[in-house]
Amino acid sequence: MRHLWETPGGVHPPDNKAQSQTMSIGQVPLPKTLILPLNSAFDEVAKASVRIGDRVLKGQKIADIQGKLSVAVHASSSGFVTSIEPRTIAHPSGLSTPCIEITTDGEDRWIESKTYPHYQHIDPPKLCDIIAQAGIAGMGGAGFPSAVKLAIDGEKSVDTLIINATECEPYITADDMLIRERAAEIIKGIDVINCALSKPKAVLIGIENNKPDAIKALQEHCKGTQIEVVPVPTKYPSGGEKQLIYILTGKELPSEALPINIGMICLNIATVFAIKRAVIDGQPLISRITTITGQACDINRNYEVLIGTSVEHLLKLNGFNRERCSRLIVGGPMMGFTLSSTNVPVTKTSTCILAVSHQEMPDSSPPQPCIRCGLCAEVCPASLLPQQLYWYAKAADHERLQAHHLFDCIECGACSYVCPSKIPLVQHYRGSKGDILTARAEKTMASKARERFESRAVRLEKIDSQRETKRESRKLTSNNAEQQRVSGKPPLTTSAEDIIKAAQLRVQTKKISPEKQKAKLERTLIAAQIRLEEAQQRLADVLESGTVDQQTQHKATLEGAKQKVDKTQQRLAKIKLQ
Repeated sequence: MRHLWETPGGVHPPDNKAQSQTMSIGQVPLPKTLILPLNSAFDEVAKASVRIGDRVLKGQKIADIQGKLSVAVHASSSGFVTSIEPRTIAHPSGLSTPCIEITTDGEDRWIESKTYPHYQHIDPPKLCDIIAQAGIAGMGGAGFPSAVKLAIDGEKSVDTLIINATECEPYITADDMLIRERAAEIIKGIDVINCALSKPKAVLIGIENNKPDAIKALQEHCKGTQIEVVPVPTKYPSGGEKQLIYILTGKELPSEALPINIGMICLNIATVFAIKRAVIDGQPLISRITTITGQACDINRNYEVLIGTSVEHLLKLNGFNRERCSRLIVGGPMMGFTLSSTNVPVTKTSTCILAVSHQEMPDSSPPQPCIRCGLCAEVCPASLLPQQLYWYAKAADHERLQAHHLFDCIECGACSYVCPSKIPLVQHYRGSKGDILTARAEKTMASKARERFESRAVRLEKIDSQRETKRESRKLTSNNAEQQRVSGKPPLTTSAEDIIKAAQLRVQTKKISPEKQKAKLERTLIAAQIRLEEAQQRLADVLESGTVDQQTQHKATLEGAKQKVDKTQQRLAKIKLQ
């Protein structure tokens, strides 16, 4: 029996899972149109490889990877490309993103694809490429490209593979039903991943103990393998990556670090199933299991849904009653977000469409002032101080937010759930994260622009110097020719002394005034100070979670940045004394 560790905080909301577990996974009638977003969860957009009017087959790649974090996109059914334009998608921002619209032809005809039944003999990089080209991304919510996560460089190794089957969010039962009905395929998917990772020492499946049927199915199919099924106590949010790692291994993931930094990789169990389909069956990620539930629907059930199917199409299938609906949520009640329109597509990360009634989730009352009760700190699974983060977020105090580890917040919503003042704390944290990341990006862009400006100035100065040299040479030649014409004597030979004098003359004419030298050095100093701050921040990050080699490298970079600042300050001081 594996020893389990208990995470701090957490809450026990009603799970409301039984209503969507009474029927097997259903199939959705083919929709007339499919809307396929080209962006990933990290705002990198895939490059469309089809044009309006093209006929496509089911499983055909219609957008290629463009950028490290973008994800390939495939046609979910056969038909014709009728539009390539920005459309509103299911996203907290409510913004539009480039999408490909396919009008289905009703044939649902597959493209020919290549299968890899003997994947055990394929090199890990090739396996990762197959997974990447199949458009596999994390299906538990984050949407991180799976191939990027599995592509381990030579300096790192994976000791433990953790499969996340906790599904701790209330109402959602997609993973539970997937395990019950397709456990054998999931185990094959784990074996594919083992080969891609060169056989890690341990494979653990973490699953909450409120899923006895799923646990039994996994245990039966794991007999005779190295895979260990580990039931964990039911508590929200035990399915958070850091939380599950700690529960299963007792290891704490450092601030803003990745599991690979401590020799681990975590994958959602639905992602594992998608990897099995991609490699062994030759099927890219074009569908997923999604829970349709809530009292505003007459039918609560899990379906295998084609990516790109509209939410409206699914709700009609389940007898959606708009008058009974209080809120329409993508995801669960804790971490999900409200939809303002049903005319948005299901994406690779759409775990659940939740149509709650007014009885389930009454209209929220206006937030009241914080009473400093401290409940938010008690339930925080990351051991943060939500109350302090709230004040700093309201004041837009980015330095203190980062000092109080804002980016360790997993946005689980436990603090908002217990807040007696009904303050939407997670919304404040999410907004502040966006502001900080934007500020970082702008600072980086400004630093790069400054470097480009300085490089251009040096380049132009060099060009001017070369032009001046040519002018002096032509002038000297012209003077010699004039002397020959007047005196009738042969032209003078340009001596080394003449060349030196010409060079000294150029230096005198090109000599920068003290004011210009001062301005240039001040710009150089600002750029050097920015690079010093960036080097200090990077060193602080690797001191917490990096390797010894990385720490040594960043220390050397920091020392070089300090020397640059010191030298520039000394040169600037000399000019001021003149």
